Amino acid sequence: MEIINEPEITKIEERNVACVSFVGNYMENVKVFEDLFGKLGSWAGPKKLIGPDTLFMSAYYDDPGVTPPEELKLDVCMTIEGDIEVEGEVKKKMLPGGKYVVMRAELRGAEEYGPAWEKVVDWLVQNKLEIDMSRASYEIYLNSPEEHPEKHHILDICMPVK
Repeated sequence: MEIINEPEITKIEERNVACVSFVGNYMENVKVFEDLFGKLGSWAGPKKLIGPDTLFMSAYYDDPGVTPPEELKLDVCMTIEGDIEVEGEVKKKMLPGGKYVVMRAELRGAEEYGPAWEKVVDWLVQNKLEIDMSRASYEIYLNSPEEHPEKHHILDICMPVK
């Protein structure tokens, strides 16, 4: 894992997204994410909704240290314009903005996501900040690992703070 930017407090704007939801144990379960992104991509691709400014992200609503794994909630999302119609498993929602701690990291694979999140939590604790559990935490994906020469994942980890 390489930390590209140390954690810092940033204001994130709210975002209009299309998303596919999942409830259950997604921890280190690459297949869950592949399936959800597959569903989102199969919906968005034919509609030509994926452009250079489209952001793909995962939104997390629970603390895996407290919530039982089978009750964890996740949305896999992509930014869309407000007037886009959705159907089937694809839902539309507004992801809240506000004050977030954001850390950019380059991960070698799925096994490094947990340690990267722990680094953000450690930074919060050291800086005496409190997580705001009323808002989702995000991963914003800045590349497609399939297109990276070493299959690395480059992302921003965003955790809401009070």
